[in-house]
Amino acid sequence: MRPRTAWQAMARRPVAFLASGWPWRSAAYLLSGVLVGAAAVAVLAAGLVAGAVLLVVLVGVAPLLGVVLSATAVAAVERRRLRLVDLDPAPDPHRAPDGPGLRAWAATRLTEQATWRELGFALLSAAALWWLDLLVLAFSFGLPALCFASTDGATWPWTVFGALVLLASPWTVTAWAGARAALVRVLLAPRDQELGAALQEVRASRSRLVDAFDAERVRIERDLHDGAQQHLISLGMTLGLLELDLPAGSPLRPQLAQAQQQLGSAHRELRGLIRGLNPPVLADHGLAAAVREQASRFPLPVTVDLDLPARLPRQLELHLYYLLSEALTNIARHSGARTAAVHGRHRADLLVLEVTDDGRGGADPALGSGLTGLADRLAAVDGRLRVSSPPGGPTLLHVEVPCRFE
Repeated sequence: MRPRTAWQAMARRPVAFLASGWPWRSAAYLLSGVLVGAAAVAVLAAGLVAGAVLLVVLVGVAPLLGVVLSATAVAAVERRRLRLVDLDPAPDPHRAPDGPGLRAWAATRLTEQATWRELGFALLSAAALWWLDLLVLAFSFGLPALCFASTDGATWPWTVFGALVLLASPWTVTAWAGARAALVRVLLAPRDQELGAALQEVRASRSRLVDAFDAERVRIERDLHDGAQQHLISLGMTLGLLELDLPAGSPLRPQLAQAQQQLGSAHRELRGLIRGLNPPVLADHGLAAAVREQASRFPLPVTVDLDLPARLPRQLELHLYYLLSEALTNIARHSGARTAAVHGRHRADLLVLEVTDDGRGGADPALGSGLTGLADRLAAVDGRLRVSSPPGGPTLLHVEVPCRFE
């Protein structure tokens, strides 16, 4: 896939990265950043002057308005420059003024969050960013030039050092260009605004589908418990009464005993299915207890170390229980593991879960395995899944879910 940002380009193979235009684009981005930053100092100063001139018209607001005008101009240029190292669109975040005239424009701009982000960025650019751009360029290209200026027997170590710095310069320049572009993206063109209402609706729809699926699980569990399970119990009682009516030496007694055994086995399997759909221990004691109870019935030894400060919200508990259940089921079916472990901690506002096994490894979410379903379930609660599964094992499933305890 074609890289969209400087950092994505750096992740490619070195030869492909060097053969691309990204190092040159990054160098141009930093060089123009030096020019724009130096100009930003002059523009902001001019904005203060313009504000002082307008002070007669808009008393008290004019100096601030002049600086805001200057910051808006700097931000507009920065959004255009961003295309050098970030191919995603960077639209103007401002809305149209609420009316005609300078006063309406000023009132609209001064009440927008984007305006204050632009002002903060313009001040940061004028004070520090262009200096850092200049420093990176000077280190990457100026320092090697100085090292190559004179080469003799005494200065050859500096020549070698300069050559190493120059060889590393495509990555040095591109890394800083990517970091700078990421800062610009956050302050001046945040991606959440690009997503718009359509993607927000997709996320909400996905969450509703998962919730509906969980509600359907609960309904199926209730129907099995109140319907099929009761019929099996009634059938067992009927077979028991039939056994009492048979003579002691009847040839039907062995067949009846076998039918009762099969019925008992079916009843146990049904109880296990019901317990897996909506385990009572989850509702009564929480996620940690439910996972330990499931691990006790797992065909492999499972070490459970879940330390949570409090009960999770009900829906989140259901999501995570089914996720861990499916992960353990995948281990039993596909990994060839001898042992497994579940570890979980709450850190700041993030719940971190890890499922490990000592199986054969080689699990790849890109192949459409059960890991895809786990990732989809996590996405519905804004979580993410990372998998480490080299051939030969071990396999690690790392889960992060935003979670704040009240």
